Amino acid sequence: MSGTGGVGLREILRVRGFRLLLGSRLVGQTGDGLLESGLAAFVLFSPTSQPTPARAAVAFSILLLPYSLIGPFAGVLIDRWRRRSVLLYANVLRAAWVAALAVIVARGHDDLLLAVWVLGLLGVNRFILAALSAGLPHVVVGRHLVTGNALAPTAGTVAWIVGGLGGLLLRHATGGGDTGAVVVLAVTVPVYVVAGVVAARLAPDELGPDAGTARESVRSIASGMVAGVRHLAERRPAARAIGLVTVHRAIFGAATLLTVLQARETLHPGDPDGAIAAIGATSVAAGAGALVGAIVTPWMSRRFGPVPWQVGTLAVGVCLGSVGVAMPSLAGFVVRGLFLGFAGQAVKVCSDTIVQEDVEDTHRGRVFSWYDVAVNVGIVMGVVLATLALSTATSTTVMALVMAAVAILAGMWAAVREARDPAVRYAEDPEALAHDH
Repeated sequence: MSGTGGVGLREILRVRGFRLLLGSRLVGQTGDGLLESGLAAFVLFSPTSQPTPARAAVAFSILLLPYSLIGPFAGVLIDRWRRRSVLLYANVLRAAWVAALAVIVARGHDDLLLAVWVLGLLGVNRFILAALSAGLPHVVVGRHLVTGNALAPTAGTVAWIVGGLGGLLLRHATGGGDTGAVVVLAVTVPVYVVAGVVAARLAPDELGPDAGTARESVRSIASGMVAGVRHLAERRPAARAIGLVTVHRAIFGAATLLTVLQARETLHPGDPDGAIAAIGATSVAAGAGALVGAIVTPWMSRRFGPVPWQVGTLAVGVCLGSVGVAMPSLAGFVVRGLFLGFAGQAVKVCSDTIVQEDVEDTHRGRVFSWYDVAVNVGIVMGVVLATLALSTATSTTVMALVMAAVAILAGMWAAVREARDPAVRYAEDPEALAHDH
């Protein structure tokens, strides 16, 4: 499995553990797409409501901030518990949670009760995503780790898009409105159960943690969180990799807010279904861009190195995507989705590999939890900053220029720091981060 020829796609697909881990991810993220399409339809596109920048920002924050609150605690526990067990029981738990959520939505609650329930549900999701990331290096090693990081999250993103689009189609087929949203949520329940069943086919210890990993008590969670931060501070290339993904996600968050508002207020005022269709087209474009990024990144990162490749794609992809941000039209939606999706996937594939290689397995779960905290806080920051810009009547052209400038500056910073302190210096398997000369 550690051969160096090609990108290793066929080799890793022969590994049973990887196939099962991938299968659980695909089924689970299909459920995530269904869940989020049902919630978005109810909260942002209900015929009885009209989204404002502030309302949309609050909705995004509710969807994302649980990762910031729960994530660090999840990481410590994932370094203590069997990650296969986390995938099994957390998927079953969130199936039950969504069943209750469907009842809440059916009763028309769009208030604090809904917000608190969604917070809890997405907190459970945090455990699942951290376990998937921390477990991957146990089934894929060496230079194939880049390919695994390209294939698994990208396939998961495609599954999420398929689930989201399927949810929107199901909502429309069942009459639309809030009733359609309830049906979508109900269908999500068995999907999460299947994700847990697939994970259950893995061997109990197949995803780690390693036998030598310290088993911390729950009372030591706070110190574990601090230890994760300290370890990350010692592995600066991993911290930089997380930083680049966070910058992209902040830009992506701002662009997403603009897309939601422009779809409802500019392209299809008074037509929620038309607005949903426009956002669906944007999601498809983003998925296509992410797919291209996943296909070319393993090869290009080996040719140029992970950091040069991610720096280049961040700058170029965001600059081209910013052109679409400045265009409040369906064509602009497709352009922004395509190039921001490409840049995001290319940057994240490289960053995931750097973090997995530069961070010791004894700290990997909590570092990946902090990773997701940073990423989701980045999205919320982008949404909030875009909301503030819109409140001051800042034009989308100016906002697009700021996005491009931030991406370029972040890329320049990462390139300079990499030259002084390269990621390969800390890698457990330097071959995974090597590039062809």
